Amino acid sequence: MHELSIAQNIVEIIRKQVPEKELPDVSLVRLQIGDLAGIVCDSLEFCYGVITTNTVLQNSKLEIDRIPARVFCRTCQTVSSTEPSFLVCPACGSGNVKLESGTELQVSEIELNTLSAEIL
Repeated sequence: MHELSIAQNIVEIIRKQVPEKELPDVSLVRLQIGDLAGIVCDSLEFCYGVITTNTVLQNSKLEIDRIPARVFCRTCQTVSSTEPSFLVCPACGSGNVKLESGTELQVSEIELNTLSAEIL
């Protein structure tokens, strides 16, 4: 289950970005996870909850924004959403596509009660 190591990495990112005295104020950690990232979101949320129990981050929650798989078709020059298991152009059926999105896995925002800190 690689979701456990990902949850541990998220905690490390939080600790690097948030001053120690403000860690108990972390209320929400927003993630962007692509449909092709191979992450089971329920497992990731469970693992995060387990490793933050009885820590300064125990009151924080994960919020996951799913990023759809999108392809650019080199044949018909369109960008389209597609099924993760079927990377062809939905407009013309061509397999001559370039993956545009869907593999993301990043912390995009950490909220501290009423404050918010963008992570670039």
